[in-house]
Amino acid sequence: MRTVLWIALLFVCLGIKAQSEDLVGSTYADQEGFSFVFMTDIHLQPERGAQEAFQKVIDTVNKLHVDFVLTGGDLVYDALRGNFNRSDSLFRTYSTSIKKFDVPVYNTIGNHELFGIYRESDIKTNHPDYKYGMYERYLGKRYYSFDHKGWHFISLCSIEEKDQRYIGLIDDEQKQWLKDDLAQLDTETPIVLSTHIPFISTYNQRYPKNKVKEVPNELWIYNRDEILKLFNDLDLKLVLQGHMHWIEDINLQNKTRFITGGSVAGRPSWRRKNNRNDGIHYDEEGFMVIHVKNGNISWNYIDNKWESRLEPDEK
Repeated sequence: MRTVLWIALLFVCLGIKAQSEDLVGSTYADQEGFSFVFMTDIHLQPERGAQEAFQKVIDTVNKLHVDFVLTGGDLVYDALRGNFNRSDSLFRTYSTSIKKFDVPVYNTIGNHELFGIYRESDIKTNHPDYKYGMYERYLGKRYYSFDHKGWHFISLCSIEEKDQRYIGLIDDEQKQWLKDDLAQLDTETPIVLSTHIPFISTYNQRYPKNKVKEVPNELWIYNRDEILKLFNDLDLKLVLQGHMHWIEDINLQNKTRFITGGSVAGRPSWRRKNNRNDGIHYDEEGFMVIHVKNGNISWNYIDNKWESRLEPDEK
């Protein structure tokens, strides 16, 4: 009888050990999948029916039962040129509108949210809302991180001002914050970055009409190599990008996906036409649903079924 008990105990112990070994090296994300919406380049404005279209997006998302919404910048159109009353109204409208989502909304700053930096602006640099001020007053920090079901999400500010224009750049203050944030992570923690201006995009190679030199510019993050090297020994799974108003999915070294998420406002912003006779493909207005399961990432694009309303002088 004692022998039988020892044998039974041995099997129980082996079973517990096997279960423990199954969990070793397995992230929490492997055990529980989730989905979220990535929407970028909303360009919310009072013209062209944009506010009605955005409400349609909100209604659609609320039926999808996703965990949260992550935005990719260019939330309003436009604060670059100053005009306090219009810019403040745009931010107020956007911040009120996103409260209608049934899930949390995590925002990323875009170039159109930089208040008053353009040369034609009537805003002085000592204005409390200048550059990032108005965005942070309404929507919070321009860079931050959060965790969700074992995944670490980082929203970066990819825009800096240079000679009263904007360029793609991660500034020194933010770079130090990013180093400190990453230092707290386990090397096996899966990471997602959200940025407005892309780290990597094929748009200019596919449509090379406007040549861009490898200097600080408005189409990609100038110090991208320096920033991406910070992730060399970490598990950077996904980089979500905006700005280009088109859809692409780049798998780099079978380690990191760089996905540019189309545009809620379409291209050009809220005045897309099916055939502009310029040889360029224009995606439908819409957004992405990102699915995460067992460490794998997939997505589908939701056409918002919206046609922009051109102003009378544009027809």
